[in-house]
Amino acid sequence: MSGIRLSGVKKRFGRVETIHGIDLAIAEGEFVVFVGPSGCGKSTLLRLIAGLDEVSAGTLEIGGQIVNDIAPAARGVAMVFQSYALYPHMTVFENMAFGLKLRKVEKGAVEAKVREAARILELEPLLDRKPAQLSGGQRQRVAIGRAITRDPSVFLFDEPLSNLDAGLRGQMRTEIARLHDRLGATMVYVTHDQTEAMTLADRIVVLRDGRVEQVGTPLELYHHPANRFVAGFIGSPPMNFLPAKAFGEIAEGAAEIGVRPEDLAPAADGMFPGAVTLIEELGEAHLLHVETSAGTMIAKLNGAARHERGQEVTFAAPADRLHRFDADGRRLDPAVQASTPADA
Repeated sequence: MSGIRLSGVKKRFGRVETIHGIDLAIAEGEFVVFVGPSGCGKSTLLRLIAGLDEVSAGTLEIGGQIVNDIAPAARGVAMVFQSYALYPHMTVFENMAFGLKLRKVEKGAVEAKVREAARILELEPLLDRKPAQLSGGQRQRVAIGRAITRDPSVFLFDEPLSNLDAGLRGQMRTEIARLHDRLGATMVYVTHDQTEAMTLADRIVVLRDGRVEQVGTPLELYHHPANRFVAGFIGSPPMNFLPAKAFGEIAEGAAEIGVRPEDLAPAADGMFPGAVTLIEELGEAHLLHVETSAGTMIAKLNGAARHERGQEVTFAAPADRLHRFDADGRRLDPAVQASTPADA
């Protein structure tokens, strides 16, 4: 078994508590992604699971065994960092074999494990090269291959693609997803990149200030954010937030109404009239920044649509795509059941 369970886990550095009593269960074979702003505790939480930092309070279980006092090497986990941490004087084969040799694994078994990892990651033609002869994506695959050779029950990834350009990040995302399908291992992945989180995760854990804000599938977090923070953090560009008073009686009990840029569409009798102040061209789409009586909004439209700065536009959104939040930022259900707000 390779499931992970955190029960009341806290982490303190001196008198400063950075992780505040987290309860979380990760199923065997699940791919879970930790996301959140810088300083939210996602990497610290990953290091606690790895054993690189000690748990200050609570219990941490891997495979049903409490591992609070078990050394990292004995936890059955392998970690892939943002930096590749490859030995420059060693070949790809030697880098992938190094940990096995330290554990005094029999030579034939080392050969078999390295070549199997190289086959999975399509590194076979590169085994005799040194890191300086590899691209960034190839180096990251070697780092992942080194983890695979350990036969871990849990893989831990700490922002492994941050050093790659956009094209390589997309390629490596696909490779990591395929790797999870092949191995069926439990994977925990830390990133600040929403695209990585949404495309890789079975479930996403959104963290803020050392606390869990929400846990759910990518689409659950996107369509049903638990609060304003999650609603604004998940999605790119972020959700628009407008004062509830702009919506009159239909927003009773709410402090703000949220609507995603991609849920807005031009409509002659729409609810959000305003003037275009900025246009961001993305090719397949473009973002319109619109100044309305209720505040500034962003609409994400098909790239074929044509607009100009200063143009008067009006938008509408489906009633079931409007999100209500109270004064404390908590989501109010059900969604707003109306289509036209009052004037601000």
